[in-house]
Amino acid sequence: MPVHAYSLFSSSSGNCSFFTDGTTSFLIDAGGSCRRIAGSLAGLGASPSELSAILITHEHTDHTSALPVLTAKYAVPVHAPAPCVPFLRVCGAVPHPREYELTLGDFTIRSFITSHDSRCSVGYRITHADGTVAAAATDTGFVTEQMKQALAGCRAVLLESNYDADMLIHGSYPAETKRRIASDSGHLSNAQCAELLPYLYGNGTRRVILGHISAENNTNEAALRSADEARRLFRLDGLEIECAERAGTVRII
Repeated sequence: MPVHAYSLFSSSSGNCSFFTDGTTSFLIDAGGSCRRIAGSLAGLGASPSELSAILITHEHTDHTSALPVLTAKYAVPVHAPAPCVPFLRVCGAVPHPREYELTLGDFTIRSFITSHDSRCSVGYRITHADGTVAAAATDTGFVTEQMKQALAGCRAVLLESNYDADMLIHGSYPAETKRRIASDSGHLSNAQCAELLPYLYGNGTRRVILGHISAENNTNEAALRSADEARRLFRLDGLEIECAERAGTVRII
């Protein structure tokens, strides 16, 4: 069976992605609820009982809220950067250095550091023995050189496109929250996401899923419009761009 990957849901209220080759399956993040994750997996013919691991990007609740129930019910191993582990509300989570490599069946997963206002935040590059390479890169205030290197050569990338700058500026959030979101330890804007697309395309990426789209400071249409402008301007022919859904499954690979 070829590798399949899906964003089960992605937003400021919950994030979870699923990777499988039919033999080995794992999640990146477990926001939302156990019931929600189990329901999304069931729609793909899978179950939490089949998971080999859950890999956590950072400790914020929109990425971890389902962990206590999910791990108690299914005893799935949890892997996370060590600074995050004390805040996950689960027993037995495996602590790792910020940059670590994990082998699960024919998958090799390597973390890379992102810039976010958490104890420690990482993204993941996923490589399969069949040559498939993908990545999940959200929750970062800017694109670091390490992040660019980690994303180079990925066929598909789940990439943050969190906010529209004008919507954020004129929105209802307190000024301090607006500054945090737009800071170097906040989130990627639509424009920052779009700026990365030529680099990704030039290094082999042919599918980008725009993720972690804010319900308050963005829309799918605004995120796609910004990405499409970059696609046209830089003639990124053949680049597929789609939005991850707040409450629906979207294929990554």
